[in-house]
Formats: sequence, C-alpha cells, structure tokens
Amino acid sequence: MAAWRRFGEWMARRTGSHGDITGPRVHAAALRLIARHGFAAVSMRQIAHEVGVQAGALYRYTPDKQTLLFDLMRGHMDALLTARAATAGDVTGGDTPLIRLDEFVRFHIRFHLERPDAVFVSYMELRNLTPENFAALEALRRDYEDQLEVILESGVAAGEFDLTDTKITTLAIIAMLTGLTTWYREDGRLPLTQIERIY
Repeated sequence: MAAWRRFGEWMARRTGSHGDITGPRVHAAALRLIARHGFAAVSMRQIAHEVGVQAGALYRYTPDKQTLLFDLMRGHMDALLTARAATAGDVTGGDTPLIRLDEFVRFHIRFHLERPDAVFVSYMELRNLTPENFAALEALRRDYEDQLEVILESGVAAGEFDLTDTKITTLAIIAMLTGLTTWYREDGRLPLTQIERIY
C-alpha cells in the first residue's frame, strides 16, 4: 500500500494535478457520490475521477475511505453544534420553554435544509462506521440531542409540556424535523415560513 501511495503521488506530480487538489474538494466530491450511490458502492477511484486527479493523490488528504466517511459525518456535526452555539444562547435563560422549543425547531429546519446531502449521509451511513468512529459520532449527536431534551425537561417542570418520556420525545422531534429534507421543495404547496409555523 505504501508503494502504491508513493506511486500515486508521483503520478499526480507528473500530471501537474496535485497542486490543484484540496481537502475540501475531496470532501465535496465524496459527499456527492456517497449521497447519490451509498458508501459501499463508491470507490476511492470514483472520488478521484470526480475531483479530476489520479486515485493515489487522494491519500495525501485521507488515509482511507472509512476515515473520509467519518470526517464527512463529524464535519457535519461540528458545523451543527457550532451554529447552534452561535444562535441558541443559554437554554436555561429567561425565555420560556415554549419559546426555546420554537427557536430550536426553526434552527434545525433551516440548518438541515441547506445541507441535504450531508444530512442523508450522516443518518443513512452510520451503519458503515467502525465501532470507534460510531461511538465518537454518537457522542456528538448526544450533545445536540441533550440541548433539546433540556428544553423539554424545563417545559415539563414549568407545567408547559405534558410528556411521558423526554428522551423519546427528543428523538421523535429530531427525526420528524430531519425528515423534512426528504420531501420539502422550494416550489411546493407551502412556503418554508408556514411549514415552520406548523411544525
């Protein structure tokens, strides 16, 4: 494998392509292909072809396809948590639980609708992660889910929400909101603002 990797890098240098290839371009190509065909069906050679380089050049940016998949999924979760932190403020602050829940719903919908491929890969390809990578990603997902559960728990404590199980309700709400990416169309029957109000 090491010899092949060195050969691939040499070929990339010979064709003058390695100066044009970047990590973000590799990630973008991999995301498109995996979302379209599935992780198992996509090869490193296909990703390289999509970027326009020799297959060996990809190993300058990722050691293998598993790492590439994990990096895509972790990147999505990191972006989600960063965006949430920038907009949410203190979930235990002065706003009522109902107001905070409304804000969470609108945030989740808008963030995910802008990233349908990343959402699809992040949910549908969990089964293809190694146990170690799965555990790391699940920890990030729990960080996000916990933010919603805190809102629900505060609503129950304040008598605003009547819930049997806040954990199950958390997972159900997130699944419902994320599912919007599979059917929403900008030219659909209802505008996004109205769909947000309904949700």
